[in-house]
Amino acid sequence: MRKERSMSETRRMGDILSYATLGIMSILWIFPIIVIILHSFKVENGAYYKNIIPTNWTIDNYTRLLRIGMSDLEKEQAYAQFDKWFLNTLFVAVIVCLISTFFVLAVSYTMSRLRFKMRRTFMNVALILGMFPGFMSMIATYMILKALGLEQTLTALILVYSGGTGLGFYVAKGFFDTIPKAIDEAAWIDGATKFQVFTKITMPLSKPIIVYTVLQSFSGPWMDFIFVNYVMGTKKEKYTVALGLYRMIDTAHIGEYYNQFCAGAVLVSIPLAALFVAMQKYYSEGLSGAVKG
Repeated sequence: MRKERSMSETRRMGDILSYATLGIMSILWIFPIIVIILHSFKVENGAYYKNIIPTNWTIDNYTRLLRIGMSDLEKEQAYAQFDKWFLNTLFVAVIVCLISTFFVLAVSYTMSRLRFKMRRTFMNVALILGMFPGFMSMIATYMILKALGLEQTLTALILVYSGGTGLGFYVAKGFFDTIPKAIDEAAWIDGATKFQVFTKITMPLSKPIIVYTVLQSFSGPWMDFIFVNYVMGTKKEKYTVALGLYRMIDTAHIGEYYNQFCAGAVLVSIPLAALFVAMQKYYSEGLSGAVKG
């Protein structure tokens, strides 16, 4: 009895320490987000304002960032072009999402269902290549794009973001492995082709992994900074939001545009956060499909 009580107390102390640690980590994680949101409503200029909570509140940082109520001359002279950057990012993210989702699902279905020579070798090579950071090939990629005349274009971003997505098939393959092959075989007996099985049988059963793949394919281009910074250079009208907001707060403009930068960070996070919240259930289910691998 005493031993059971000791074990219960030890377990309770472990739970308390775990919750305390998680609580501290949550505060540390959410504190910068709260600061950014508060700064976006601040009247006082400057990144190093002594009070976290603004003494004066305003939405001018949002209206000026979106160039609402500004004359045509003011719009042309405005340093920020957030509306253009947002549309550029949305265009690239949507196109890449469509292409990448098809690539990933097609490759993962092939790896899961079909058997052919060099299949295992291909999977091993894809796994090894996935371990290398993408920026290692950035110089070679840029030189190829320059030779094709595609540097500083949104087309370059779409091609590069979409090109290597098929190698990230392991999670989706794990999900397809959980679908019984007997369903495919029954459809083949009824005269269905492999493509018909893929589109009319497997895909309707794979809603969780489709949602997961869409979220991953959309969020990558939406948040990327390294590659777009390398490719776009000084072509401001072709910036995405990540690069544009970063350039807003360089040394010469950080005091003037920091509050607008915070407003931009809030606006950029809203669509992605809403998408993840709406799809959270399916997102979790899609991850669970990779357990079987």
